[in-house]
Amino acid sequence: MTSRPTQNTVNGTTHHPHYYPPPYSSSSSKASFKGCCCCLFLLFSFLLLLILAVILVIVLALKPKKPQFDLQQVGVQYVGITPNSANVAAAVSSDSSASVSLNIRMVFTAANDNKVGIKYDESRFTVMYRGIPLGRGIVPGFYQPAHSVRRVETTIVVDRVNLLQADATDLIHDAALNDRVELRVLGDVGAKIRILGLTSPGVQVSVDCTIGISPTKQSVTYKQCGFDGLRV
Repeated sequence: MTSRPTQNTVNGTTHHPHYYPPPYSSSSSKASFKGCCCCLFLLFSFLLLLILAVILVIVLALKPKKPQFDLQQVGVQYVGITPNSANVAAAVSSDSSASVSLNIRMVFTAANDNKVGIKYDESRFTVMYRGIPLGRGIVPGFYQPAHSVRRVETTIVVDRVNLLQADATDLIHDAALNDRVELRVLGDVGAKIRILGLTSPGVQVSVDCTIGISPTKQSVTYKQCGFDGLRV
């Protein structure tokens, strides 16, 4: 038997009772939403801590070392210094300009003592004379397997770069009287360590080398290199 809402009759008029729905509880909905957010936050925090723990275990097990990138050999293929005055003696005593042309072949050695591979980015090296850029060489990027040594080389070509006034005078003086021109090679080597298919954040090794070349012998007389270490 189905119950029906009662009807009241007053003065011959039938009145139907009104149905009021239960009030909506906004406080319980907000509490449920906050609970879901809290659960998601805890879940993501747990996953993040788990990933960090796995990475830490891998790093401690592999003990990655910084990349070793060294300038092994420097060869001068051509050196040409042309004063724009009539003769060298006049150029030494005046503020005339001079043009410099040279080809320098540089051989770098990359050593990887790690248990994992290293991915090198494209590297650029600049040859400078007394703070003035003369030319730039590029070493293409490459991948180096674990426990390996690789030789890479680049050639820096300086094609008739003009030096003005005092710098040209000093260059001609060093070349003509001392048979020695001191150059500086600067560059940053970017590398990333690959662990289980994952690539680490990039690090950089700064290369700073001073080389002395003999224009008459077309050779390197000395070199001295320094490395600034890693920079993330």
